[in-house]
Amino acid sequence: MEDNQIIELYWNRNEKAIAETDKKYGKYCDYIAYNILQNKEDSKEILNDTYLKVWNSIPTERPNIFKLFLAKITRNLSIHKYRKNNAKKRNEYMEVVLEELEECLPSDNTIEKETEYEELVEHLNNFLKTIPTDKRKIFLDRYWNLSSIKDISSKNKMKESNVKVTLHRLRNELKDYLVKRGVVI
Repeated sequence: MEDNQIIELYWNRNEKAIAETDKKYGKYCDYIAYNILQNKEDSKEILNDTYLKVWNSIPTERPNIFKLFLAKITRNLSIHKYRKNNAKKRNEYMEVVLEELEECLPSDNTIEKETEYEELVEHLNNFLKTIPTDKRKIFLDRYWNLSSIKDISSKNKMKESNVKVTLHRLRNELKDYLVKRGVVI
């Protein structure tokens, strides 16, 4: 079923929308949730929460790209669940991924207004357009899907050390790109 047909089912409050969403994007959303939470039960819970949030969101807005709409909801719910689960303890894997990006993105204290945040998002999107597709996929797989180095190397048929070097270089390129555009890091 096409995305616009699934969205129409949601719009018409047809419960078949959830089954069709799960059929088409269930594995994708579960992959995102599991990469963040590293727990099958929590991932399944997030998947159900995603469908509920989509069910409640679509009557008021029509997503342009349904897959990205689902991914964003799944990712945000997963990160929220991760933070809740790990409020008193640290998840080393998640901390490592977030720390990798810390050195090339501005701190929360420098983004004081929504417009500055939107400018940063625009800069990130423009940066991603400047890098080759294969590197863009690696970057997004690591920092959007929060995939492990091992999974990325396996998926791209690369050595783990090559993935690490590629990500390191991309972070440096991102940092230089943002500095040249006046973003305070």
